[in-house]
Amino acid sequence: MPNTLAQRFEFLTEIEKLRGVNRHNKLLDGTRVENSAEHSWHLALYALVLQNHAPAGVDIQRVIQMLLLHDVVEIDVGDHPIHEAVDWDAVARAEEAAAARIFDLLPAEQASTLSALWHEFEGNATPDAQFAKALDRAQPLFQTLCNPSPAQDHVAICRENIETGRAAVLERHLPSAYSYLRRILDGDLSGFQDANFTAQIAFLNEADQLKSILRASKLADGSRYENSAEHSWHILMFAWILASYAHQAVDLQKVLTMLILHDLVEIDAGDAPIHGVVSAEALAKVEAEEQAAADRIFGLLPEKQGQNLRAIWEEFEASETPEAIYAKSIDRVQPVLLNLANGGGSWVDYDVSLDQIDTRVGAKVRRGAGTVWDHVRPMVADWFAANGRA
Repeated sequence: MPNTLAQRFEFLTEIEKLRGVNRHNKLLDGTRVENSAEHSWHLALYALVLQNHAPAGVDIQRVIQMLLLHDVVEIDVGDHPIHEAVDWDAVARAEEAAAARIFDLLPAEQASTLSALWHEFEGNATPDAQFAKALDRAQPLFQTLCNPSPAQDHVAICRENIETGRAAVLERHLPSAYSYLRRILDGDLSGFQDANFTAQIAFLNEADQLKSILRASKLADGSRYENSAEHSWHILMFAWILASYAHQAVDLQKVLTMLILHDLVEIDAGDAPIHGVVSAEALAKVEAEEQAAADRIFGLLPEKQGQNLRAIWEEFEASETPEAIYAKSIDRVQPVLLNLANGGGSWVDYDVSLDQIDTRVGAKVRRGAGTVWDHVRPMVADWFAANGRA
């Protein structure tokens, strides 16, 4: 009988490679191109924030899940810019093969569920898929056109895309975004009347900065430090795929919402490595900085929406509800897998002992997903023994 937990971890390890797939569009500040993992997280945030613009009956959890997994096939086939000459039939065949390979790493029932969601997104025939597609087409346009000094060739691509290309469907499926983007292209936002949408876009643009916040953990290949946006995408996938191993039944939509939002405060406060911030004084300082960041960042949203999302972030931080306990455990376990893959990573950097792993990481993972820690802990112990650090 296959070890289904091991299968899930094999899938989660494989999709980590999405961080190495670069897209054509740049971050909002223009400093580098975006990768497909951080793009997928940003789209999940778009769906969460703009859900009031979805047609009646759209299931936002399904939309978020589609957007989290929609680009995993790019691990095999790469990203294909819409403005380049591409044999799209050949791309579709390659993506079908990639989907079969990647989703088949999972246990059969879960593989079937994810494959069906991915095919639904690609088919673009249901209201959920159409709203997800609209967000996928809108986000790169906002990211390019809201840059104070966008590259003019990129602006030209955006104009063609929204006037005659794939993004023209925004006029029907996301009309507020269509109107806002057309006004940016026309150089005059003064007549745009939807103040709530303007505030939501300001928040989503601010969130782009999370892609530039570096963490203490390196990627599995050790090539660079991960950023907090791509980390958020990866733990969202962890939480979804491992949900059946939660310590008790949880509301998955609330868990995903928490993890979409949980690191936004790092835009102001930065990352606080668990092996680097250990004194009571240091922890109190971090907490104060994060509370101030939450005041500012959630305050960018329309007042009621900002209060609601801030409350979910506070629930995650308090770690008292079943959803928060599980979400916190997943936030702890993902870096462990990266360190095992990259030669120790932050354990070496911070001279961490196995006892400290058990105290700082294992206790929190065990609280929310004990079976997951039972699976991972022997691998951690083996690494420490093999490297003379037991």
